Amino acid sequence: MPIIKILPHPEYCPQGTEIQALPGTTICEALLDHEIEIEHACDMSCACTTCHVIVRSGIDSLNEATEEEEDLLDKAWGLEPQSRLSCQARLAKQDLTIEIPRYTINHAREHH
Repeated sequence: MPIIKILPHPEYCPQGTEIQALPGTTICEALLDHEIEIEHACDMSCACTTCHVIVRSGIDSLNEATEEEEDLLDKAWGLEPQSRLSCQARLAKQDLTIEIPRYTINHAREHH
């Protein structure tokens, strides 16, 4: 099983951590399954950018981003070339290192 290393984030994962998830799982599902409550205002339907993450290593192992995902990412705060919507990025067998951006475009945060 691939390991996802999550870099420290003051709200979601202050110390940083490493989790394991099955290939085919989205990054968002893996985070939520391990009680890392990343925002996902559209309920993981690729309709917002609140679950935006930056993949610091291992991005080439993920499924390719769709045009719809790329269009949404253009609206994300802190966009970088390694940005993905965690609800759309599916794990393969390679380990990842991700960073959860400190700010999102979601002004009215929803806690699920």
